[in-house]
Amino acid sequence: MPAPEFLVLDPMEVADLELLACGAYRPLAGFMGRGDYESVLENWRLEAGDLWALPVTLSVDAETARRLSPGEVLALRDREGVERGEIRVREVFPRDVRREALAVFGTENVRHPGVKVLTAQGRWLVSGSVSVKRPPPGIPSASRRGLPEETREEFRRRGWKSVAGFQTRNPLHAGHEYLLRKALERVDGVLLHPTVGPTKEDDVPVEERWRSYEDFVKNRFPSDRIVLSAYPQAMRYAGPREAVHHALARKNYGCTHFIVGRDHAGTGDFYAPEAAREAVRRFEKELGIVPLFFGEVFRCRDCGRVVMEGECPHPGSSLEKISGTRLRRSAGFPV
Repeated sequence: MPAPEFLVLDPMEVADLELLACGAYRPLAGFMGRGDYESVLENWRLEAGDLWALPVTLSVDAETARRLSPGEVLALRDREGVERGEIRVREVFPRDVRREALAVFGTENVRHPGVKVLTAQGRWLVSGSVSVKRPPPGIPSASRRGLPEETREEFRRRGWKSVAGFQTRNPLHAGHEYLLRKALERVDGVLLHPTVGPTKEDDVPVEERWRSYEDFVKNRFPSDRIVLSAYPQAMRYAGPREAVHHALARKNYGCTHFIVGRDHAGTGDFYAPEAAREAVRRFEKELGIVPLFFGEVFRCRDCGRVVMEGECPHPGSSLEKISGTRLRRSAGFPV
């Protein structure tokens, strides 16, 4: 049976392809082979020892796997048939979906959105180096997907020696603004780097979120101290592992600091409130980027401003929690 002429990627794999090819996932240059995959699941490291928290893989079904051979160069297409790049096959190997779910997400419950995606993927993995085409113009915020080399150059142009990266999948709210202004007390500028890749079906659509980011940069923040750029990764909702992964990626974009949320990349009640921050602290000395941890943010009903606990004289009963979950609920989205 002849080898296939192309492989079809799901939306998460398309997003990873773009990030691999542009250098956002350095030191990875392609989809993981067995050695890296096994090591990441067991040790949060690539086989060579580099810190790395999430598997970055390309899946196929068993029939396709049997038709592949090392050295073949295949086109990579998305589900709409658009060619997005190519791969030089290095290795084809089986995956253990249950083991991967438990290692990455801490659960095999399909209510978890990351587990749901994982269980729908193929049971074989293809590794190899990749090349990519820039995203088609019709993709949301395609023109704002700054490459790592472009954001690093922009920081140099502005004379910034320290930059705090900020990750979000939500529209910006008052709590986010407060944290970004707090970060400016410690750094020269901030990279507002929202995820525009695939997210849960009940998250706010990227087109709506993007308008909030542009409005914030234009009307609510010092324009000389912020850069807005789209980050095309697909959300895994992997909590602790994804927090470490986000920090490593933002280092490649030129950030020296990274704001780590209290429930960073979490979903539902799958992770303890401080699990993501504990994971980042565990690897802090080798991350190569300084994590910023801020207290929980509230709106004080008595003084009418956004504060962290202990910053105003009013009792805890006066403090109203601010969160993306509350924002989605108020906008009518499921939580």
